[in-house]
Amino acid sequence: MIRKLYIQNYAIIDELEIEFKQGLNIITGETGAGKSILLGALSLIQGQRADTSVLKHNDRSCIVEVEFDISEYSLNEFFEANDIDYDDITTIRRQISENGKSRAFINEIPVNLNQLKELTEKLIDIHSQHQNLLLGNTRFQLDVLDAFAVSRDLLTDYRQLYDEFRKLKTEFDRLEANAENAKRDFDYLSHQLNELNAANLRSGELDELEALQKQLTHASEIKTALEFSYGTLNADELAVLSKVKEIESNLRRIESVFSQASNLISRIESCRIELKDIADEIDLLNSKVEVDDEQLHTVTQRIDLIYSLLNKHRLANFDELVEFRNQLESRVNEIAQIDFNLDEKRKALRILEQKLQEKSKNLSQIRTSSAPKVEQFVTELLQQLGIKHAVFRIRIEKLEEFQPWGTDRVTFYFSANKQIEPQELSRVASGGELSRLMLSLKSLLVKSTGLPTIIFDEIDTGVSGEIADRMGTIIYELAKGMQVINITHLPQIAAKGSNHFLVYKSVTNSQSSTGIKLLTPDERVVEIAKMLSGEKVTDAALMNAKELLKSNVSLS
Repeated sequence: MIRKLYIQNYAIIDELEIEFKQGLNIITGETGAGKSILLGALSLIQGQRADTSVLKHNDRSCIVEVEFDISEYSLNEFFEANDIDYDDITTIRRQISENGKSRAFINEIPVNLNQLKELTEKLIDIHSQHQNLLLGNTRFQLDVLDAFAVSRDLLTDYRQLYDEFRKLKTEFDRLEANAENAKRDFDYLSHQLNELNAANLRSGELDELEALQKQLTHASEIKTALEFSYGTLNADELAVLSKVKEIESNLRRIESVFSQASNLISRIESCRIELKDIADEIDLLNSKVEVDDEQLHTVTQRIDLIYSLLNKHRLANFDELVEFRNQLESRVNEIAQIDFNLDEKRKALRILEQKLQEKSKNLSQIRTSSAPKVEQFVTELLQQLGIKHAVFRIRIEKLEEFQPWGTDRVTFYFSANKQIEPQELSRVASGGELSRLMLSLKSLLVKSTGLPTIIFDEIDTGVSGEIADRMGTIIYELAKGMQVINITHLPQIAAKGSNHFLVYKSVTNSQSSTGIKLLTPDERVVEIAKMLSGEKVTDAALMNAKELLKSNVSLS
């Protein structure tokens, strides 16, 4: 339950702190005093998004902090799973900075908004005034029935299966849509691949071919140059090598009498050996160079083939052509595998579909078997609330396709008159009837979910007199098993509270600010008297207020 609520710099609130108790906590105050602003602040604790518009003063942060007593609600698993220190008295804080940045903390540990929502969903339910309008929404109606009938684990299991199914179905549909076009392309791509494979391309081949083509084209020139070079070096006694040998011999004859000759001999010998190697290499190269017009023709054809492929596929160089061939090969193999992949995904879809059918059937059976209990509970409460001939029905229809919640469409039907058949709730209920319906459904939900705290924001809209008194009794009965915080304008309901808080607005230096205080017994009499007679409190109103409070003591 909520032990303490602290708000700073939110909307028209400078700073306030409230300590709530177990049982029924009543909040009253004039219209515009800021009662609903308290709920707006609490919505931050529930993980609602916010920006700088919530700041009263733009140069300071907004802080909302709630202290919960969670000692009786077995929430250790959440804290362990999220690596947060557990404490029976747990503090949740939300802070909106001057630049709009939001931070959230559980027991001083920073958390994200999803973690915040996950925890507060287990601790508090806020009924705001607009929720009465949701009664006509079929998804809201389904959620009401599920909250009573279906375990959260079962819904989570189904939703996980559904998400997996939708993801696989999307992949299958995309693959199937692409398959037809891909198969049309298969013959054309295969032809291109076969043509490239027949070319038997290998990396670096074009550079080698072009070098060989140049050599073959100029083979006669090359041989002439090589033969001349070899002949000049080593053909006869007039060749360079013979003359170098003669030089070496002449230097050796004077070596004994001319010491400098030794160095010259050594150098000449090195030159002779190098020239001999060059001559041998020229001779070898010359033997390999042939004037071969047939080979030249073959090489030229090969080069022409490669360039025609480059032009055909609009590629810049030989490496791109090889890469293009590799890509074609991958694409052709992929297309060849499409039917196999489709079959595999089709089988997986069939398995998931069977599991979803089983889960959705289970959900439908649970909803169908639980609907009469909900109908009876709500009908009886509506009758207690003055709709004597109330009929409340739940219709469950089968949908053709899987939905995130199953294959059911849930619709609430209602009639307030004996002679009129129940019709869809959104078409027939008045404002006062919607309020009573919502209270009946909330009573059902809090009993089934075991929430620690529920907050009603004027759930009594549209009722008065005896019906208001009956609504107050039901709210009071709810508060016996949980903490209820009830914002109301009705004295009949306000008088039933265990604790009564007054929200008020004060004006200082042209600045409005909201405050709240716990009323003493005497102050409470005056406040209820004002609710009965208006701002001018009469003796009769005071007497009626005391009687209301006195009559409600018997409820305790």
